[in-house]
Amino acid sequence: MTIDAASNRTPAAGRPRAATPGELAFYGACRAIAVGASWLYYPGPVVGAEHIPKTGSFILAPTHRSYIDWLIAARVTRRRLRYLVKAEVWKSKAAGRLVEALGGFPVQRGAADRHAFTLALSVLATGEPLVVFPEGTRQRGPEITTLQDGAAYLALRAWVPIVPVALGGTEAAMPRGASMPRPGRVRIVVGEPISPGDFPWGLAEGSARVPRAATRALSEVLRARLQALLDQSEGRGPARGATEQADGDRS
Repeated sequence: MTIDAASNRTPAAGRPRAATPGELAFYGACRAIAVGASWLYYPGPVVGAEHIPKTGSFILAPTHRSYIDWLIAARVTRRRLRYLVKAEVWKSKAAGRLVEALGGFPVQRGAADRHAFTLALSVLATGEPLVVFPEGTRQRGPEITTLQDGAAYLALRAWVPIVPVALGGTEAAMPRGASMPRPGRVRIVVGEPISPGDFPWGLAEGSARVPRAATRALSEVLRARLQALLDQSEGRGPARGATEQADGDRS
């Protein structure tokens, strides 16, 4: 997700809305089944789950090496996570309602980036967490290279924290080009939230415009954090005092 066509205007009303109690209960039941099954196929700990905010909106920014990343990322919190989903799913009313109840909201494929950003800002305005893969498409290898600026822009525009997450082991489980997943261990490492207010960029909450320099600077902070977390998740870096949950525990 890039910011070249992003709009600085307030998101239109009537877009993604807060979940009803029934939708939250349905999401919780579906999550329990899906995440529980994933623990059997992909066992492994979650390190640092205490860094996930218990209330309010935030951006969950995982590394991206596999098709299964969205499912593995859902282990870090019982809160409903919101995702961008291609609008074609809503051609079936039943499928659309199911995906929406599970946290998805529609984005037209090939539409201008400003549309996706408007919807994303609307989600954050409801107080729910939004999943954004800052690497964009799935990547290969141990290096976090240049990130897309979407996560940083949204954090600065909505004034919400970014929570970086490394998903170690998912590339081996189902790398790019693989048609079927392979069982294996994963290790999820959650970093401390990165708050827009922690940096002297001359911005304040509610700023109408976000300078490109600030967005790029925050993206670089996020890139460095993700690299350290990915190294830790794959055994290339030391643990940093975060709490590790045993297999089967779920925050």
